[in-house]
Amino acid sequence: MKEPKVHVGILFEPQIEFILLTPYRINGMEISGKQVVTYNEGKILWNGRLYDELLFEPMNEVTDAFELLDVTIGINFHWERKEDQRFLGALKIIVEDNKLTGINVIHVEDYLTSVISSEMSATASLELLKAHAVISRSWLLANMQTNQCPHSTVGANNHSPANTAEFIKWYERDAHTRFDVCADDHCQRYQGITRASTEIVKQAIAATRGQLLMSDGKICDARFSKCCGGAFEEFQYCWEDVKYPYLTKQRDWVASSSSPVADLTQEPEAVRWIRTSPEAFCNTTDKKVLSQVLNNYDQETTDFYRWKVEYSQDELSALILKRSGVDYGQIIDLIPVARGTSGRLWKLKIVGTKKTLIIGKELEIRRTLSTSHLYSSAFVVDKEGISPEGIPERFILTGAGWGHGVGLCQIGAAVMGEQGYKYDAILLHYYIGASIDKLYE
Repeated sequence: MKEPKVHVGILFEPQIEFILLTPYRINGMEISGKQVVTYNEGKILWNGRLYDELLFEPMNEVTDAFELLDVTIGINFHWERKEDQRFLGALKIIVEDNKLTGINVIHVEDYLTSVISSEMSATASLELLKAHAVISRSWLLANMQTNQCPHSTVGANNHSPANTAEFIKWYERDAHTRFDVCADDHCQRYQGITRASTEIVKQAIAATRGQLLMSDGKICDARFSKCCGGAFEEFQYCWEDVKYPYLTKQRDWVASSSSPVADLTQEPEAVRWIRTSPEAFCNTTDKKVLSQVLNNYDQETTDFYRWKVEYSQDELSALILKRSGVDYGQIIDLIPVARGTSGRLWKLKIVGTKKTLIIGKELEIRRTLSTSHLYSSAFVVDKEGISPEGIPERFILTGAGWGHGVGLCQIGAAVMGEQGYKYDAILLHYYIGASIDKLYE
């Protein structure tokens, strides 16, 4: 197979302005300089003529670049803003949803150089960067093969065995039908050559060129999160009910290969696990290691391996109402119903004075119990000051890990890199039984 090209959706506006910094080719002509394209009744208006689609191709793929003006970054995040961005490769303009979409068509390896530079700290070790390069490449090509990002799915069951209504929901990336991925955090953050990529990132990409995680002849769905909390979660407890053999339960520690993993789907085992702080690769407070994975803002806290959150009755009932839109009244209890292999809850029963409901999966639980996202759904609940009517004054959540815990644990992988593990050993620790195959030169 040849190195594929990826179509990245960058800009979605009624009018797009860009600068061809070197001569580009379109319809047999050479064009350079500033250009303006405008949506016009289902067509693209450019230089006084209407088109269905435009493709500006570089004369030299290695050096030619263009600049898109006023690109929105951080869509729907508090730091959303516009900036001018530069890209290698071709620029394609299409009509979509009554506006124009600007698409960068670029070789996969050039795309990955930008993605890894955006996703990872410049202080990251070479082995960690190489591992991340293989993960990002695998995620991208698996996604391109199915020609869509997985979609968000909601399930609701009003006839559960306990006669309690259920609201079970999981979140996936929305489908992109006219391009492979978008350039925002929604898929993988991509900013072209706007920010210089470091030499170590280029080295990591070159060293792993064409390498993918494979299982049973298919490219792996290479998930990752910040901190697994010492045990891996399985895919089906976070998303669709599909079991992948390479995303299976295991301790985040090599010594665990000779000792059995506790069954954290069982409540007593999960409680014991979460209330203690077992040895694990991701059980670290080493600032040098954490700086490789966490941005400056995230480094303000180091209590993510084991953490604690407290709410008063008023705080919790108001929070759950605001976040879910469901009025439970006063909260009587938060009862674990079902846990995954890392102890993460994927079903939680919220018992209120007005309503009782089982919610899931893990991200829905985290969104409901926090103003942003609870670190993880691997937690146990303690109640204090229970009134004669059974209403607690205070809830204390003691938890483990940060994120969904499926696939590579970024902090654990950073520690492994510091301890001298090579990238292939890191990957095969987190993606069990997978192989690393080179699919193109």
